[in-house]
Amino acid sequence: MKAIWNGAIGFGLVNIPVKIYSATETSKLDLDMLDKSDFSNIKFKRVNEKTGKEVKWENIVKAYLMDDKYIVLEDEDYEAASPEKSKILSIDQFVKEAEVDSVYFENPYYLEPQKNGENAYRLLLKALHQTKMVGIGTFVLRESEAIGMIRPYNDDILVLNRLRFAQEIRDYNDLKIPAKKAPKPAELKMAVSLIEQLSQEFDPAMYKDTYSTALLKIIKQKAKGKNSRTQKSTPAKEGKVIDLMAQLKASLQSPKSKTAS
Repeated sequence: MKAIWNGAIGFGLVNIPVKIYSATETSKLDLDMLDKSDFSNIKFKRVNEKTGKEVKWENIVKAYLMDDKYIVLEDEDYEAASPEKSKILSIDQFVKEAEVDSVYFENPYYLEPQKNGENAYRLLLKALHQTKMVGIGTFVLRESEAIGMIRPYNDDILVLNRLRFAQEIRDYNDLKIPAKKAPKPAELKMAVSLIEQLSQEFDPAMYKDTYSTALLKIIKQKAKGKNSRTQKSTPAKEGKVIDLMAQLKASLQSPKSKTAS
């Protein structure tokens, strides 16, 4: 794995030198885009709009358009904007993880301790595990400020979850949300029973990316000259009044519900 950030965690007066690594990788199939007429590969080029010539990565700079004039930014400008956040993720507060709604979660990253930071790293990991708290602070990652939530993972490693800012969460008041009308007591009781019947400990290993596996199987069949015929899904019907009690009763009697209990 390649580190994407090199700095330190500020824990009170303690600085823990760390590197950040992406904790995830995609399971999607890497599909190429081809020209339908002759299956030639489609290439994307960075082209100068005036000359029409391709520009190499090392000759590309970033700029901000202000008053019809581009202000070009250098590497030093990003660090000068907030030098402390470019190199230090200072923990501003500790909160209970349950208080952070999942709507704020973005990407997870692994934190690796650097030389002379191992003891402080392990101390923070154990302290967070014992208190069941997480640390919240801000830092600069890839030229933009981010909120970071630091927490133990499997009691082995510290994980940094990048969080969204509150202003990035869209307002849902324009959506057609059902009125706050209390459900029928009998329906609510049966819905609670169904939830309890399906309740079990979360095991992420039971969920697999079956779509990519199925798609790869079709690709292999087509490579052998076989035609893949699949049954088309039926679009969901809208606007039909449903009998909730009948559906809940059927759900409670389903083999899946009985297996989960």
